[in-house]
Amino acid sequence: MAGHSKWANIKHRKAKVDAQKGAVFAKFAREIMVAAKEGGVDPEANFRLRTAIEKGKAAGLPNDNITRAIEKATGGGDGTNLESITYEGYGAGGAAVIIETLTDNRNRTAGDIRSYFNKYSGNLGETGCVSWMFKDEGSITISKEGIDQDELFECAINAGAEDFIADEEDEYRIVTLPENLQAVAEEVERSGFRIANAEVVKNPLNTINIEDETIAKNLLKLLENIENHDDVQNVYANFEIDDELLEKLD
Repeated sequence: MAGHSKWANIKHRKAKVDAQKGAVFAKFAREIMVAAKEGGVDPEANFRLRTAIEKGKAAGLPNDNITRAIEKATGGGDGTNLESITYEGYGAGGAAVIIETLTDNRNRTAGDIRSYFNKYSGNLGETGCVSWMFKDEGSITISKEGIDQDELFECAINAGAEDFIADEEDEYRIVTLPENLQAVAEEVERSGFRIANAEVVKNPLNTINIEDETIAKNLLKLLENIENHDDVQNVYANFEIDDELLEKLD
């Protein structure tokens, strides 16, 4: 699929495994906290909060964690001031990388991210150095289980979707303009479909193919270390790796 790099699929599978271990609960809680702080604590009136809660619940985030995150946002807990910072750089082989973070210490986060790039043959760049290679899109995902594809497709297109992706393993993906994400998602919900996730993502305009095993190994190590950092919320990259080479690296 054009504009949907191999890393998007790798991290999607990885997120499921990490969620089962409880390794990403802190990331979900941070997103809930920021959403509640910026848009209010009522999920029905705050689309970002509602989708953050649903995303967390889908990964097994306990209700107590959700409640504590909202309390922190409203001053009812030991809340901290989180700052949203985006980093850009090049991984091994020239792959473009964008990292979105929520941090209470920008110096710590920047130092850690820079050290990962240096360790795995990459370079942390200036703001804007690779963002021009990506396009912002609204992305709505819905589990395929029990869903009539034709019915969902018709609903999505009538709601104003730009594209409908059906060839992913276990979910349908509806693509929208960023500014239309909320309207399309709410129309899909009103039609009775349960949304697993709705967010604005960065998809690469073009991808590069990584064929060298050492470069591929360094690139994946870089991205895995970045993804595992507590302050990192999202990571985007513009590369492809053949499945045969990928299996060698597992």
